[in-house]
Amino acid sequence: MHHGHSIEIKEEHFVFGDKLKKFSFMLIGIGLLLTIIGIFSIPHHDHSAEGDNHHHASVHTHVDHWGDHQVNNPAPPPTPEDPGLEKPWYSRITANLLVNSYFFLLIGVCSLFFVALQYLANAGWSSAIKRIPEAMSTFIPVAAIVMIVVLVLSKDHLYHWANYEHMNIKPGEDGYDRLLDSKKWFLNSTFFISSIIIIPLLWILFQMKLKSLSVSEDKNGGLEPFRSSIKWSAGFTFVFAFSLSILTWVVTMSIDAHWFSTIFSVYNFATGFVTTMSIITLTVLYLKSKGYLKIVSDEHIHDLGKFMFAFSVFWSYIWLAQYLLIWYAQIPEEVYYYQVRFMPKWKPFFFINLVMNFAVPLLVLMTRDAKRNPVVLTTVGLILIAGHWNDVYLMVMPGSIGSLASIGLLEIGMFLLFAGMFIFWVFSKLTKQSLIPVNHPYIEESAHHDVGV
Repeated sequence: MHHGHSIEIKEEHFVFGDKLKKFSFMLIGIGLLLTIIGIFSIPHHDHSAEGDNHHHASVHTHVDHWGDHQVNNPAPPPTPEDPGLEKPWYSRITANLLVNSYFFLLIGVCSLFFVALQYLANAGWSSAIKRIPEAMSTFIPVAAIVMIVVLVLSKDHLYHWANYEHMNIKPGEDGYDRLLDSKKWFLNSTFFISSIIIIPLLWILFQMKLKSLSVSEDKNGGLEPFRSSIKWSAGFTFVFAFSLSILTWVVTMSIDAHWFSTIFSVYNFATGFVTTMSIITLTVLYLKSKGYLKIVSDEHIHDLGKFMFAFSVFWSYIWLAQYLLIWYAQIPEEVYYYQVRFMPKWKPFFFINLVMNFAVPLLVLMTRDAKRNPVVLTTVGLILIAGHWNDVYLMVMPGSIGSLASIGLLEIGMFLLFAGMFIFWVFSKLTKQSLIPVNHPYIEESAHHDVGV
């Protein structure tokens, strides 16, 4: 309880210490080194040459018959062939760049959503920690630029529909794919390129506006910046709901172009939001350990722990709902997605996903004390970050490059490289403003926050 005594609310200015800088540079250096070694370790066999005669038709023409197969015989579709057989060796590099840029883009935009959500909910408790998600959201343009460059240059290697589009096969011709042809209004290069550029640009504009209002509140005080932030947060939340859905459809779901899920965008949101809450929690704990965020108490930590726990359960619910509906209906073009991921190469990742993202947070964070224990929260947070990276890896790799994918020096190095850049970027941004928004109208409420248990 904090109501019995006064709490001093004053500005705190974060100093980016040498140890943390060295740590971020170490991650970047090690990540870059492992990435380079990993690249030179890839067998440089150009599989695409083997498939020039039949291009992507051989991999996916069996899917074209699923519609007729389903009418007369509800049995599962044939075992899918390996897309890696027809991909150039460097597809593994571009696929890893996609995994990491998309993963950190999700973190950036979900951080912005967390900020907007607090304004819309008139939440007071979170005002003491709002600088952290604000700083995390500034990473959106970095991740977006990497993702856009990779997809513009490499979409033909990563997406089956992109190759099919170039082939321009007419109905009745050899290699015609009925399912892909029916989706060409959506799965086409014009819409694809437009989406991956316009959507992140919209997010960046909202992020810049909310950030400018935050700066104005610090300098000038008053309620006007706060009221404007609520309006802009409402606009962003509306745009976010539709834009994230579209981006997840074109970037990740269309990798398995014959497959679809009506809750895939919610599933991606859950992945991004759980990871975001884990990073926010780890950052708060780090800053507290260095003497910052003095008004942040165990009550705030408890709430962050509850977010990690609750949205891990939410992710599990969405994951299970998606899986069970597809398993029960047994529609061939839907079953295909899980059939691939139950192959021996991917099955361990499939179950690791459940253990790291469901079993661990459920069993460990269930108690009140666990949600207030920095060691426990740090451990679970790191597991959740790694687990949801694995989640995105499993979304991208099986359908994009198949047998070319593996967890090696390239994968570890590239994740460390992005993580190091993210840490350096976020903590650099935290030095730009006071960690405590002293002019926020709810900062007094946050300082005396009490969960009541």
